[in-house]
Amino acid sequence: MTGYRRGDFRRGKRREAFKEPAAIILDFMEYGNPSDRHFMHRSNPVAQAVGTKYFTLIEVTPLPTVRFEIFEKITFGPESKVRKPILVITYDDLTSVSRTNLPEAIKRIILENEKMFVEFFNIAEPVNIKLHTLELLPGIGKKTMRHILEERNRKPFESFEDIRKRAKIDPVKTLVDRIVAELSGTEKYYLFIKPRERGLYLGYLERLYEEFF
Repeated sequence: MTGYRRGDFRRGKRREAFKEPAAIILDFMEYGNPSDRHFMHRSNPVAQAVGTKYFTLIEVTPLPTVRFEIFEKITFGPESKVRKPILVITYDDLTSVSRTNLPEAIKRIILENEKMFVEFFNIAEPVNIKLHTLELLPGIGKKTMRHILEERNRKPFESFEDIRKRAKIDPVKTLVDRIVAELSGTEKYYLFIKPRERGLYLGYLERLYEEFF
């Protein structure tokens, strides 16, 4: 990513690298958010968004005269429409509008990267001798997990529709629900989102990006 330095992105007082090339707008408050914990956003235009690569939750300040639409995709290069700094936030910081729009935004990101997320179902491995990664997905128990493994052993999954037909699940909804749950920060295991504090990160996003990019 170009146009920004490492120190331009902050979460509280801690500075950390920001790896999102773009984000999808979840909520835009033209007159600010009086309840925002960041004082500069209480009376100035502010938007909340989710990153398109690592699902990072962020707050951004638009450039003068810029207005954002819900689900608009914004970038962070030289032609960016936002000011620095970009603030990394948590699920608890999201407005009710942002929380409502988050699943749809994540769905759009997943659909844009269908081949990559289909591959997740082909490479998912056991977490330990008692638990398989697939069982961490909402609605998938041991019976469904075994059926998915049998199907992918016959032939790797090729599309979301292929998964729907052969595994008898809705893979997109399942992934969306899991990512939202991980962003809320209450899980023991994390497949896609790096935990803020406690939790075991299994690093599937990095593995998939290494394979596809």
